[in-house]
Amino acid sequence: AQNVPNSDWEKKVTEYFREKLKENNAINWVPSLNNVPVHYLKPNSLVKFRCMVQDMFDPEFYMGIYETVDPNTNARALHFGKYRDVAECGPQQEIDLSSSQMVTSERQTFYCIPVPGESAWPSPWLSLTPCHAYVSASQARVSPSTSYTPSRHKRSYEEDEDMDLHPSKQKEQHLGNGPGAATGGGAGDIHGCVEPKRLETEASAGHQIVSPSCSPPLDLNFPLPGEKGPACLVKVYESWDSFKVNDVLEVFGILSVDPALSIVNSDESSALDPMECMDAAEEQRVHSPPASLVPRIHVILAQKLQHINPLLPACLNEEESKTCEFISNFMAELSPVRAELLGFLTHALLGDSLAAEYLILHLISTVYARRDVLPLGKFAINLSGCPRNSIFTEHIYRVIQQLVPASHRLQMTIENMNHLRFNPRKDYAANRLLSGVLQLASNTSLVVDETQLEQGQLDTTGVHNVTALGNLITWQKVDYDFNYHQMEFPCNINVLITSEGRSFLPSDCQVHLQPQVTPPNMEEYMSSLLTALLPSVLNKFRIYLSLSRLLDYSISEEVTKAVEEDFVEMRKSDPESVTADDLHRTLLVARFLSLSAGQTTLSRERWLRAKQLEALRKARLQQQRCVNGNEL
Repeated sequence: AQNVPNSDWEKKVTEYFREKLKENNAINWVPSLNNVPVHYLKPNSLVKFRCMVQDMFDPEFYMGIYETVDPNTNARALHFGKYRDVAECGPQQEIDLSSSQMVTSERQTFYCIPVPGESAWPSPWLSLTPCHAYVSASQARVSPSTSYTPSRHKRSYEEDEDMDLHPSKQKEQHLGNGPGAATGGGAGDIHGCVEPKRLETEASAGHQIVSPSCSPPLDLNFPLPGEKGPACLVKVYESWDSFKVNDVLEVFGILSVDPALSIVNSDESSALDPMECMDAAEEQRVHSPPASLVPRIHVILAQKLQHINPLLPACLNEEESKTCEFISNFMAELSPVRAELLGFLTHALLGDSLAAEYLILHLISTVYARRDVLPLGKFAINLSGCPRNSIFTEHIYRVIQQLVPASHRLQMTIENMNHLRFNPRKDYAANRLLSGVLQLASNTSLVVDETQLEQGQLDTTGVHNVTALGNLITWQKVDYDFNYHQMEFPCNINVLITSEGRSFLPSDCQVHLQPQVTPPNMEEYMSSLLTALLPSVLNKFRIYLSLSRLLDYSISEEVTKAVEEDFVEMRKSDPESVTADDLHRTLLVARFLSLSAGQTTLSRERWLRAKQLEALRKARLQQQRCVNGNEL
């Protein structure tokens, strides 16, 4: 308001908030939609949201600057439309649509959801915080707003939370565009969704809520069944080309939950001819859900996140890690933390220290580059020898869930394989992307439980889903189905397959479990492991795994030459069993062994240790073959 039109006031706003958020740990005082129910927040206030871009609209046009006129006095006033959904217009004012002062601007709308499979422990979030302040995340808690009382027609919080429990229902609530905006060229890819919360009571899984207008139940379109959290339409005003589907973002912006959006949208959609505009009505319903259920955030600042571990700074580049005292101190005590983690995982894996070593390497693995279509750095493990129909695999997943920020356990039952949608698919009637189980954020841990697989018939969907899993593991890509063509989306998912014998899915490395202990009560044994672990030690494990994954790594020319010579000697002594794949896998093991010890270059010692681990692993597999014939 203090600047004339066409000045650079937008940049001043962005810079103002950027600087303010750096002061006195101010970021932790901004209420987060991840933790606070939307009806506790004041409309038009500053909020933050940690989320994944699940889908995108086409660009949206809005009145950047518009002029109102009072018909009685002919008094005119200029207004701006940025960061708003509804035009500001007094009771005695009208918008002059023919005004020469009017400026039409453009913004991009993303449909954002909480990070799929996010563990409970990364909340509340510490974003952009200095390294030393990571322990003060509890400051982000907010009391219910005393200045905002939800209007009577608004759905209750409990109703909202029930809505996302039925991802199979693909029809959406009645929707529409806000009065201050019009979508350009038909909105691109997004879905209408509800606004449940993670904070308070857990809704029972057996209820659906239908809107008062009796339209179909709202569907949050979460990739994973049973997920909870708010869904938001995030409106971006600049640099939106730098973001893409599946990016994990943290956004700071203005919360918009204007009831007028729902009223106007309902009126607009009811005027449509149902016979002529079926597709348009469906798209409108999906793209503009009621703001009370799917709030809007008008972005002032947004950034991609390298990770979602709240115990580390959100952005951790090489320069910051060198100057950060907290990181330096932690790196100094890396070895004892690794030893403690190895002991903990050894107990979890029933005394198998070799399997525990490989599990650590798996948990810090990440795709660091792509050579043509080959993803480098992936390390999918098949943990065979797991007891069938046992709670063992469930508890192994619970352990992993406590160690990594995002994870999911996929039970490979015939029913799941035949009925779940793994690959996202474009719905052209609603003009949105229907999510699938494999639409996950980067560095999510996916535990595929093959011990649940029983005899039965895979139908066409089941066969496609098995193929999709294989492509994910082998190529680290997911094919999105656009009906007329498939589009490849690269991903970076850590896949651990638990099975009895050798998995029928591909993997980079098979480790056969050899339990050294047989607990009389598996449930009690596994539960006591986590309860006996101090929270401070658990946090060290979490920092260790995230930090090891973010470290750079290189191999000197001297070591490269020594490795090549060593490989040639290995081939000479045993040309039948030593292949190029063996070299690649041993180099991967050596890479993650080095990083797990905090070393960013390969040493001769680590190379020899990698060869030793691989020899032990292969000997164990050979021993199992001798016992069970050709099973492995």
